[in-house]
Amino acid sequence: MTTEKIETARPLVRLDEVGKNYGNIIALREVSLEVSPGEVTCVLGDNGAGKSTLIKIVAGLHRHDTGTYQVEGEAVSFASPREALDRGIATVYQDLAVVPLMPVWRNFFLGSEKRKTFGLMDIEFMRRTTKSELLAMGIDLRDVDQPIGTLSGGERQCVAIARAVYFGAKVLVLDEPTAALGVKQAGVVLRYIVQARERGLGVIFITHNPHHAYPVGDRFLLLKRGRSIGYHSKGDITLDELTALMAGGSELEELAHELQGVTAGKELTEEAKKLGLTD
Repeated sequence: MTTEKIETARPLVRLDEVGKNYGNIIALREVSLEVSPGEVTCVLGDNGAGKSTLIKIVAGLHRHDTGTYQVEGEAVSFASPREALDRGIATVYQDLAVVPLMPVWRNFFLGSEKRKTFGLMDIEFMRRTTKSELLAMGIDLRDVDQPIGTLSGGERQCVAIARAVYFGAKVLVLDEPTAALGVKQAGVVLRYIVQARERGLGVIFITHNPHHAYPVGDRFLLLKRGRSIGYHSKGDITLDELTALMAGGSELEELAHELQGVTAGKELTEEAKKLGLTD
């Protein structure tokens, strides 16, 4: 096997038996995942499942306490998000760090402005680059001078994704990008996730919606109360199975039986009243 093939097969990010404690609270225990170039790994779980803790470890906000975290085969323990970003790991959070009244191009280069001689901003370069980079992602804005706050939620997510790609991201970590969006706008974001994958990026897609995860995902990690309850390749699991695992199939069955019992009890009571068998 050639060196080139070995490097191609090496995951961009790999977590092996990673755990995190906050005092006596176990936030994450023995969680493993990996994402390779041109792959989307979906992390699914309800509130309190450990998704936020996992994001913070990958993004460099918090250090893991147990297990190993590798980037391109090298063990790491980031002390800050800047260290993670320098290694090509960019995180796009649900509450997008944008300034609504600033133009799209200004937000695109926010904190990384291109400057000319004497420190003056190269506005034309930034406008032109923003336009071309968004177009490459399939976003055709008529005017990059419009305030970013005038864009839809899906379009703002896509600007953040295009920005991360332009500044050298190899791995995109997307924190619930479709959570606050309608059906149409969620579809827009999912298309751009696929485009990022086709450009060779690794994507970690955090979501609680299996119907958003399954069409774009290659691997699926399911979390519950800080533990992994399943890690599957797409070929090994159907959407229905993924949904059942995500929702807690046995718990839903118990709830359904309880509700059926309550409904049946009410129907018997009403029938007894009609027959005059109760007061």
